[in-house]
Amino acid sequence: QVQLVESGGGLVQAGGSLRLSCEASGDIFSINVMGWYRQAPGKQRDLVANIHSDGTTKYADSVKGRFTISRDNAKNTVYLQMNSLKPEDTAVYYCNFIMVISGTGYWGQGTQVTVSS
Repeated sequence: QVQLVESGGGLVQAGGSLRLSCEASGDIFSINVMGWYRQAPGKQRDLVANIHSDGTTKYADSVKGRFTISRDNAKNTVYLQMNSLKPEDTAVYYCNFIMVISGTGYWGQGTQVTVSS
């Protein structure tokens, strides 16, 4: 089992910045993918960005150039730096952790990000 603890959500004005953090603990294998998804009311949960343990990253087109994902493998922690936030970025943001070899995935409890116009 893997436990994920998220932090860093909140309320910010459009154009502002927030930084999300997610720390993983438990039975962690070194080859994994950590990432962030978001879900707005009435919409499906979509990928925002993820990062492989080898450093490879992937971003949704809507956040490219504004959001940066990074990780600290020694701390089993993934970060999402969100700049130039827009009202449409408002959603619950969920941390995701995938064991690459087994394909087993885990979710955090979610953290609310609200961007006011």
